[in-house]
Amino acid sequence: MTVMEQRGAYRPTPPPAWQPRTDPGPLLPDAEPYRVLGTGAADRTDPRLLRALYARLVRGRRYNAQATALTRQGRLAVYPSSTGQEACEIAAALALEERDWLFPSYRDTLAVVARGVDPVEALTLLRGDWHTGYDPYEHRVAPLSTPLATQLPHAVGLAHAARLKGDDVVALAMVGDGGTSEGDFHEALNFAAVWRAPVVFLVQNNGFAISVPLAKQTAAPSLAHKAVGYGMPGRLVDGNDALAVHEVLTGAVRRAREGGGPTLVEAVTYRVEAHTNADDATRYRGDAEVETWRRHDPVELLERELTRRGLLDEEGMRAAREDAEAMAADLRARMNEDAVLDPMDLFDHVYAEPTPQLREQRDLLRAELEAAAEAGPEGEER
Repeated sequence: MTVMEQRGAYRPTPPPAWQPRTDPGPLLPDAEPYRVLGTGAADRTDPRLLRALYARLVRGRRYNAQATALTRQGRLAVYPSSTGQEACEIAAALALEERDWLFPSYRDTLAVVARGVDPVEALTLLRGDWHTGYDPYEHRVAPLSTPLATQLPHAVGLAHAARLKGDDVVALAMVGDGGTSEGDFHEALNFAAVWRAPVVFLVQNNGFAISVPLAKQTAAPSLAHKAVGYGMPGRLVDGNDALAVHEVLTGAVRRAREGGGPTLVEAVTYRVEAHTNADDATRYRGDAEVETWRRHDPVELLERELTRRGLLDEEGMRAAREDAEAMAADLRARMNEDAVLDPMDLFDHVYAEPTPQLREQRDLLRAELEAAAEAGPEGEER
């Protein structure tokens, strides 16, 4: 017996029996990805929603093809195609109300356009013009994010702030499977769950983080299972089933808006094209794997469902393709116009009120440009 125990200053007590604060059962995702198309469950879906999804998927497929062609023509510096993932992109945009916010990653151009952003403005960042290319506040779409997962904490912060202000707003943050290996992913989910922030996380698991397959990133049964560790529900859905993705995301958005807190949704899909036009995907995957996923194409899945229900015929398919082709022609023509750039724009939108250092730099650049203009071509040569 120690001296402190003899004096009565130390009286150890057995620890209480540990009890989990919540039952993890309801937070766990289904064993298999949730599906609707081809199961008969789609029969009760509003035909207008099915037609809207189909038309936007067809446009999205054509947008991807046209943007990829623009990179080959030198009109875009880079383009990360989402061919094969159109169902995730379109469903994410349509699941939100006008007052909500979308936080995309660099591959989510289709979701940005489906949200109402001009197709050319959505490509401006990838063209090398401006920093974003569109006004985030006009359509409530955050800038396309090139750094992995950095948009996730921003989405949580906006959603939490909106709730503190009493605004009825939900944020939907999109990220790839590679982004789930970033610290920002952990921090965002942890804060969202602790604060019960009205935010939905959509992970597009397209199989690869550039060339790294999912099995080399995590040993978890699924990415949706990661949700339980943060205290939020995880949902696993077939990412090529546009109706299933829309249903799951709509439910998660509704739950967040009603005060239920965040949800992590993993959409299992596939990146049919290379990571970007700078990537050689044949170095890390075979053609047979790609062809297997092509047979589970999101556009064809929805097309078969609409045809089966008598909601789509050859004329309707042709009309959707013609609409998509008109969009592509307009995109092609406008992207072939040389951008008129003003170097002084570099100093706009950095701070609400320019700092003294920024004003000084702006004045120096203006003076250099004016001096170069006065000197003319001959002066530049000297």
